[in-house]
Amino acid sequence: MNKKGIAVLGSTGSIGTQTLDVVRAFPDLFHVVVLTCGSNATLLVAQALEFLPDAVVIINEEQVDFVKSKLGHTQIAVYSGMQALEEVVQFEAVDVVLNAIVGAAGLRPTVKAISCGKDIALANKETLVVAGELVMSLASQYQVKMLPVDSEHSAIFQCLVGEEANPIEKIYITASGGPFRGKDRSILTSVTKEHALKHPNWVMGAKITIDSASLMNKGLEVIEAKWLFDLKVDQVDVIVHPQSIVHSLVQFQDGSLKAQLGLPDMKLPIQYALSYPNRLKNTFERFNFMDYPELTFEKPDLETFKNLALAYDSLRKGGNSACVLNAANEVVVDAFLKDKISFLGMSDVIETVLEKVNYLARPSLDDYIESDYAARRVAQEIIN
Repeated sequence: MNKKGIAVLGSTGSIGTQTLDVVRAFPDLFHVVVLTCGSNATLLVAQALEFLPDAVVIINEEQVDFVKSKLGHTQIAVYSGMQALEEVVQFEAVDVVLNAIVGAAGLRPTVKAISCGKDIALANKETLVVAGELVMSLASQYQVKMLPVDSEHSAIFQCLVGEEANPIEKIYITASGGPFRGKDRSILTSVTKEHALKHPNWVMGAKITIDSASLMNKGLEVIEAKWLFDLKVDQVDVIVHPQSIVHSLVQFQDGSLKAQLGLPDMKLPIQYALSYPNRLKNTFERFNFMDYPELTFEKPDLETFKNLALAYDSLRKGGNSACVLNAANEVVVDAFLKDKISFLGMSDVIETVLEKVNYLARPSLDDYIESDYAARRVAQEIIN
């Protein structure tokens, strides 16, 4: 396996830091070319001094002088601002762009990287939620690999290896159910962000953890899976699996099911995306069946957790609907984390935004950007 040059977008977040754990474990196979972050300048500097990339980007332009002062004695180029993300992914030394940026901000650098022929290790599900048809069309045009990093999509991807000639009948995306599994709406009226941030199985960033609690994360994954694996809406199902051991399943036309199992550890799908098609020997903890004598499954509660139903509705409608859904969700999650809206109120705002923002059946990239902006504006107006 040749040494791969990696650009890690969002290197200071949960996925980014775990990606660097994988790189650290395989220094002869991976080389960090680019590191980027939003505003965690101190951690970005520490990462840069350890991995010595060609360049770093800090989105918060107010902190660029601090980063430059700390890296001035090195050969590392320092950039700032969103536009810089689109520039650094074009570096010749970059083979794979691992996009771990949170939210719709991950779309433009992904599109630019694809157009430059870079393979994409995708942890930023919003890229396909916002503009899945456009992004997958570009990936096909430029013949780049779209390597999923989400544990569920990685599981499906792994189940499909060697099955290229066999049509998919259905896929089942598993969900832990989050911290509020089994709770009814009367209980959810009073839950706080502290309750919602306590995920039972996974350690993730705040935004994704809240999405998991509301089941929006699963809704976004349904949309991502539709585009990633070229499926119809009714071919994607969600099943609640509280133990988070079965990461997803694929059902083929003969009725056979293939599943990928393992302990809930994001480093495994990260490693597989970076090393694909090879599997690298590692020291990760191994799954023991005796520790999990029962694996259980149940239907998601779409009435209590309306976000998943809204995501399916958006996917069926098509056009810019999923883009609007995602933008509204980013606004309401931020508001919930700032105690400006209730847990159940998030779904109500998203539903209203979907009704108010103009529907576009065949949006361009600029239309997606404008729809994203419009949805955020409307959501903010409702909350305020």
